[in-house]
Amino acid sequence: MKKILFLAICGLLVAGSVSAQNYYGPRRVRRAPARDQYDDFYKVRVGVTGGLDIANTVSAYNTNFSTGAITGYNLGLTLDIPLVYPLSFAPELLYSQKGYAAVTADGNFTQHANYIDVPLLAKFRLSPTFNFLVGPQVSFPVSTTNTYDNGFVVTNEHFYNTYGNGTILDGVLGVSFDLSRDVELRARYTIDLEQNVQNASYGGDYRNQVWQIGLGFKFR
Repeated sequence: MKKILFLAICGLLVAGSVSAQNYYGPRRVRRAPARDQYDDFYKVRVGVTGGLDIANTVSAYNTNFSTGAITGYNLGLTLDIPLVYPLSFAPELLYSQKGYAAVTADGNFTQHANYIDVPLLAKFRLSPTFNFLVGPQVSFPVSTTNTYDNGFVVTNEHFYNTYGNGTILDGVLGVSFDLSRDVELRARYTIDLEQNVQNASYGGDYRNQVWQIGLGFKFR
């Protein structure tokens, strides 16, 4: 008796299922929309970035002035806020190492300076995988180490930012290549648009310029 009741219930369930399918009609198979260059544009993306800095200084008034380059690194957070295709707003918060090297009459001089950089960039998507960036950057000096090497004695002088209103306005040009939806290759050029207060005591209008290359990782 229990077996007959169980089989009857199963039969009713099967019959009800077939009836419901006939009532609502055949199921339609949904196809995934084709991916194109608009798919991810209108998504706010947060990410992290890191890479190499190649830095030196230039003079605003002496085109013959040049210094040797030093290497450092940059590391920070990124944000991509879409505005209207193909323009988005791309602010960042970066820790960046800058400075320069020079050969003087007193020996070799090297400056390593640490900054907090805040780029406020306009980002233009020129193709599905290629972007152009331009805009200002506000730099906050954190600390500086000057090293003198006269061939016999190496002297280090450490300074921390005590300038108060010692921020520096920079200009930024850059490009990025989307290696995937979540990874990008970045290349930047930045230069001070005003006198560098870190080097004002040396009697010239010296300005940092930095070439940057690195990777960015975006979160969905």
